[in-house]
Amino acid sequence: MDANFWHAKWERNEIGFHGSDTNPLLLEHFDALALAPGSRIFLPLCGKTLDIHWLLAQGYRVVGAELSPLAIQQLFAELGVEPTVSRAGPFDHYTAENLDIYVGDIFSLTSEILGPVDAVYDRAALVALPPGVRPRYAAHLVAITHGAPQLLICFEYEQDQHAGPPFAVEGDEVRQHYEAAYHLTRLVQIDVPGGLKGKCPATESVWMLRRR
Repeated sequence: MDANFWHAKWERNEIGFHGSDTNPLLLEHFDALALAPGSRIFLPLCGKTLDIHWLLAQGYRVVGAELSPLAIQQLFAELGVEPTVSRAGPFDHYTAENLDIYVGDIFSLTSEILGPVDAVYDRAALVALPPGVRPRYAAHLVAITHGAPQLLICFEYEQDQHAGPPFAVEGDEVRQHYEAAYHLTRLVQIDVPGGLKGKCPATESVWMLRRR
């Protein structure tokens, strides 16, 4: 699975991973981050998620990283906002009021380019990555955000029943990736209605990660 896989998904509009509304788990558990008004929140591998619309409407500043320029063009179009586009290192930097999106390879993103963030909201990044990439991603995320608190959403299911993505990320794996940097609390674990894509039983967990 490489960049071409995700570019093709967007070009063919095969974006079943794109929710048709704000994620209800975000609405229910966002307050666990206990953020001040105007805080800056990082969404890795953000796509054109409607969660960005909601966060902006609550008065937060949002910064995202995304591989697909098509996804980000659609995001700004759906927001009804014309972005300013410039270069920031290896990234195309799309910016508007309270919103910065860096289009490119997240592993090329540095803390200097990203800038300070008050929290991370990972709804679809860790679970989008195959097992061999997840350790590198988790370490990179901690490094570039300086261990900012994180609200993390993961799926759990029998991996052999669905090829992924989204991939299954069990609680033990979350601890393996993040326990050295964070105190971890599983806020909730719920059944996915109808199973994962109708293929197999699955649960969805919300984790709160706070810096040690």
